[in-house]
Amino acid sequence: MTHQQIPGHGAGRPSRRARGALSMTLAAGALVPVAAVAGAAPAAAAAPAAAAPAVVCTSGKAGLAAQLTKDITAALKNRKSTTAVAVQDRTTKTSCTLRATQKFDSASVVKVTVLATLLWDAKKTNRYLTQREVDLSTAMITKSDNAATTTLWKQLGLTKIKGFVKAAGMTRTVPGTDGYWGLTQITAQDEQKLLALVTAKNTVLSDNARAFLLERMRKVVTSQRWGVPAGAPATATVQLKNGWLSRSTHGWRVHSVGAFTGKGHDYTISVLTHDNSTMNDGVNTIQAVAKAVHKDLNPATKKAGAAVHSVPETPYEAVPATPEKAAREAVPATR
Repeated sequence: MTHQQIPGHGAGRPSRRARGALSMTLAAGALVPVAAVAGAAPAAAAAPAAAAPAVVCTSGKAGLAAQLTKDITAALKNRKSTTAVAVQDRTTKTSCTLRATQKFDSASVVKVTVLATLLWDAKKTNRYLTQREVDLSTAMITKSDNAATTTLWKQLGLTKIKGFVKAAGMTRTVPGTDGYWGLTQITAQDEQKLLALVTAKNTVLSDNARAFLLERMRKVVTSQRWGVPAGAPATATVQLKNGWLSRSTHGWRVHSVGAFTGKGHDYTISVLTHDNSTMNDGVNTIQAVAKAVHKDLNPATKKAGAAVHSVPETPYEAVPATPEKAAREAVPATR
């Protein structure tokens, strides 16, 4: 119960009439509401719950921002995933965001950052990649090879990785420690910054470096070509990287980032999710968003029979190491 100073208390002995009134009030017990006592302040109204983040789109093309906002919102309706979305289309000067600065465990999406760091560092020292580095990089991106990623991560070290992240303007990205590269903290906004560097001329990555990275992203194996390619027009060249990871909190993290270029296409999509009960829940959420975006950015795909990129029915992606996984593997097998 709220404690409240009784008027007159401490300012001298109350009169006999006041003492009598007080006795009657106390005799009624604590059942008298505080607000019923003279001078009591009314209880404060409960603060309204914070509104859920909303999709925000802008565009240089009339009506496109409103359509994208509507369709992305509809794609996420009734889904349990916590989802971050970022879209950028240079052709129509269109941008969409949802939770774009919220951090997620990266899973294998960080492998694009690892290769970009390697290429950035090689440019600084004016050297070509060795054949060993080419082989490791190719396996890391096209097959999502975890061992290759760990080798390159150790070779580069956190100082160089942080150096590239800073040079790329990825201000909210925090590389994972203790070798857990899959626990790098990423945001949809920073992934878009990375994709922007990879798909347009800049001073951070050389043209040769960008071409090398994009070629690997184009050649991701079939079983890993799920996620943001869903619904993309067949006329677009698809470059992507995905990842998934399950932990004791926030369930499955499932992410997909991609660039869509060629034949008039010039846009990027990043969709990050966690709080998924299953890996497929995350995949389905990402693909629902991707289909909405591709449909709105490519009106021709609305026509009957328009060809689109296919995605695997059974998605696959290598699962990076985590402290939880290491702890499980450290338990001796029982006979």
